[in-house]
Amino acid sequence: NLIVRIEENTKKRFSRLVRSEGKSASEKVRELIDGYIRKADIGVVVDDLWDRVGTKMRKKGVRERDVAQAIREVRSSR
Repeated sequence: NLIVRIEENTKKRFSRLVRSEGKSASEKVRELIDGYIRKADIGVVVDDLWDRVGTKMRKKGVRERDVAQAIREVRSSR
């Protein structure tokens, strides 16, 4: 449970807006908190980035061993 204190006018406006979306205030607050966590949690951001990079590389035919080879080549050229 989470208790949040807000101004009565803000509560009324918020409730009216979320009802127009067909949601309850609780549903919308959960949605907003989940979105904030996804954006603010750097681990999630990094994981998402790697997922997107991996997907693009697989579409281009890049394999794990290609990446490993590229890493070896870069390291040996130092």
